[in-house]
Amino acid sequence: MRLLLNIDVPDLAAAERFYVDAFGLRRGRRLGDTALELLGAEAPVYLLQQPAGSTGAAAQPRDYARHWTPLHLDVVVEDLDASLATALAAGAKTDGDVREAAWGHIVRIADPFGHGWCLLQFLGNGYDEIAT
Repeated sequence: MRLLLNIDVPDLAAAERFYVDAFGLRRGRRLGDTALELLGAEAPVYLLQQPAGSTGAAAQPRDYARHWTPLHLDVVVEDLDASLATALAAGAKTDGDVREAAWGHIVRIADPFGHGWCLLQFLGNGYDEIAT
């Protein structure tokens, strides 16, 4: 199986700046006027320009204010504090404090387009610390 990540955004240039600056991704192919491939993660990320108010899934209009979705993505980082500072400088907003767990640290953030992300820093044996 091959996984591709598609992220709807209202402004392709602003989204490129954010994802390159916040997560260290790099520009891949430009796919027409409204799509851009970003590389550097284990799966390619495709930014898809879709205007706010256009029809999304289940005929719901797209809304780029902060929103909740049952699907979110985690970015595994080596240094949570440094990665959080980088993401915030690029335009992310935090959705709470850094939390500690037996497997490491986590913080919820939102990109400038309302999409939720988590930054994770594994410590010790990561999830193996809690695996049964």
